[in-house]
Amino acid sequence: MSTQELFVAAARKYLCTGRKSLSAPQSLDLAAQVSAVDLGLKPALLYDSNGACAEQLQQYLSSLQSLQLVSESLLTLDLSGNSIVVNPVTVRSHLEKVLSDGNVAVIDVCHSLDKPSISDPLRGELQRMTQDLLLLLGPTQRLQEDGKLLNAGEKCEEWNLCTVFGLLLGYPVTYWFDQTKSFENCLSMTPLSVTTASATWHVNTAAHKCRLYSFSVPAALHEKTQSNLENWRHRLQERFEQQHVLKDLTISQSIVTLSSVCL
Repeated sequence: MSTQELFVAAARKYLCTGRKSLSAPQSLDLAAQVSAVDLGLKPALLYDSNGACAEQLQQYLSSLQSLQLVSESLLTLDLSGNSIVVNPVTVRSHLEKVLSDGNVAVIDVCHSLDKPSISDPLRGELQRMTQDLLLLLGPTQRLQEDGKLLNAGEKCEEWNLCTVFGLLLGYPVTYWFDQTKSFENCLSMTPLSVTTASATWHVNTAAHKCRLYSFSVPAALHEKTQSNLENWRHRLQERFEQQHVLKDLTISQSIVTLSSVCL
């Protein structure tokens, strides 16, 4: 079997829900995303292709590792029922930079606000969540000794998962809202500047276009978050030039306005 066929076969074997398995294009897109995490182009991947659980995702990952298609360092994080493929080294490096450099902008989108705003007072909460994540991940050696499926446990019930996902996925901006009051937000009919980073995954003689990143910033706050975006772009381009599996990096921006935004 070709490398491409091995990736597709693993996805269809381990990530099946009921009688439904991933299509070949879905399997290839997942393979490209996992490869990007393995290469350190992105710290983590939130799995949302179907309803497969974290245990299934870890079985899929283990099969790829046994075939030497990805490195042994990757693991699966179960975060309140959400399954995330994690590169521990890249995630730890990113989180440590968040603590030392404050390179992630926190945008308050509480439903009670007239419009989104940059929220400096949330730095304390962001710092606590970041430190908790670092403690959870711990030394890479311990993770490998304890097994590859990591459960965040009850601690994550205190976290704003929207903010945590932004941290784990390596976004230069992340949203926050007071979930003790409401899970709604003030982004309805707010023009959003959406940044998308795409690349072409080359395996054998085949090439598959995949989206590495997609995140938004309220257009009115684009200027205030410009330095965060530029630093993110520069780091991604640097990492991209250090590997040869994915090619043709493209970073684009567009403006969208939606009647409702689910975070």
